[in-house]
Amino acid sequence: MRFDKWTVALAALGVVSLASTAKAEEQPSSVMTALASTTLSGYVDTSAQWNFGTGNAFPAPFKFNSASKADGFNLDVIQVRIEKPLDEAEWAAGYRVDLWAGPDANVLGTQSVLTGGAKSDFAIRQAYVALRAPVMNGLDFKVGVFDSVVGYESVESPNNPNYTRSYGHSIEPQTHTGVLTSYRFNDMVSASVGIANTIGPAINSRAFTPVQGQNAYPESYKTYMGSVAITAPESFGFASGSTLYGGVVNGFNNSVLGSGLAMPTLNAYVGGTLATPITGLRLGAAWDLLNIDTTPNSGPFAGTKSEADAWSIAGYASFQATEKLSFHGRFEYVTGDIDEGFGGISVGGFGRENSIYAATATAQYDLWKNVISRVEFRWDHVEHGMAFGGVDANTGGPNRSNAFMLAANIIYKF
Repeated sequence: MRFDKWTVALAALGVVSLASTAKAEEQPSSVMTALASTTLSGYVDTSAQWNFGTGNAFPAPFKFNSASKADGFNLDVIQVRIEKPLDEAEWAAGYRVDLWAGPDANVLGTQSVLTGGAKSDFAIRQAYVALRAPVMNGLDFKVGVFDSVVGYESVESPNNPNYTRSYGHSIEPQTHTGVLTSYRFNDMVSASVGIANTIGPAINSRAFTPVQGQNAYPESYKTYMGSVAITAPESFGFASGSTLYGGVVNGFNNSVLGSGLAMPTLNAYVGGTLATPITGLRLGAAWDLLNIDTTPNSGPFAGTKSEADAWSIAGYASFQATEKLSFHGRFEYVTGDIDEGFGGISVGGFGRENSIYAATATAQYDLWKNVISRVEFRWDHVEHGMAFGGVDANTGGPNRSNAFMLAANIIYKF
C-alpha cells in the first residue's frame, strides 16, 4: 500500500493512523456502496405542431395541450430519474425520484401548497421510498409521492402508443402523497391498495383548513384507492400476456387550489389489452369515469346539491410492422354533464351536456438508437356548438367545431 506525502506527514504528527487509512481505502464508503446500486435514466421530449386553421385561443382540452404549443416547435419536457430499485432481499429497500423540467412540468400541478401555486417550469413528478416486507409472497410499499393506480396511458410520453393524450387520461387522477401497498398473489393476479391526503397532485395537500381554505372537510377526510390486475398466462395461447385492469380512487380533489372543483371526487377505471393471433397486432380498450360532488359547504350556495360528471371510452390498436416501424390508432368518445344549481363549472373543459369525438393516427419509426420518432394526425369534433379554434368576432367564444392537428415528436431516452 502506497501513501501520498500528505498522509505520511499527518501520520508523523499523529493526526491519522496509517493502518486505519489503509483499511478505509480498502473498504468502500457507505456512500459509494449506496451509489453503486443507484441508476440514472430519463428522456428529452420535443415536438412540432401544425394546427389547421387560423387562431389557437381554444385548443382541444386534452392534457398537455395548449395554445402555446400550436403552430411551432416545442420543448415539451425533460425527465431525470434517480432510482435504487428493490432487490431480491426479503427486507429490500430503495427509492425513486422523477424530476421534470420544461413547460409540461407546469401542467403536473405537484407544486406544494407552500408555493402558493407558483410555477417555474420545474416539478417533482414522483418521489417515494420503496420497501418490501416478507409477508407471504412479499408486500411492496411506496411511501411518498407516487403515480395513481388507474389509467391506460402513462404520464410519461415514451410509454404511450400516441404522442397526444386521451381525454380519459385527462380526467384521471395523476399523483398522490401517501402510502401504496402492492401484492402479487400469483403470476396472474396482483392488487394494490393505498391511502393518500387527496386525489389532487399537489404535494402535501390537505382536505381541511388552513391548507384547503375553500370548501374544507374534516381532518380525518382522506383519499382511498385500490386496483386489481389480471394477466393471461402462457396457457392462453396467442392471448398470453393480455391484461385486464380495474381501479377506483375516492377522496377530495383540490388540484386547482381555491377553485370550485376542490370537492369530493370519485374516479373509476376499467381497461385492458388483448394480444391477437395476428403477429404484431395488439388491441386495447379503456373506460374512465369522473364524478365530482359540487355541493359547497360554505358561501352563498352552501348546501345546494349539485354534481358534475364526465366519462370516456376509448379503443386502441397497435401494429408492429417491422422491427423499427409501427402504427398506432386511438378512437375516443368523452362526454360531460353538470347539474344545474351551482356556478358554471366545466368538467375537463367539456361544459354542460356536451361530448367530444377524437381520432388519432400515429406512425413511429425508430431510425436512431435510443430515439423515438413519430408523426401523428389528430381530429377532435365537438357534438354541439363550437369548442375549438380562434375567437369568434360576434360571440367572443370559439369559432370551430373541429380541430385538426399534425404533429411530429422526437424523444431521446437515456
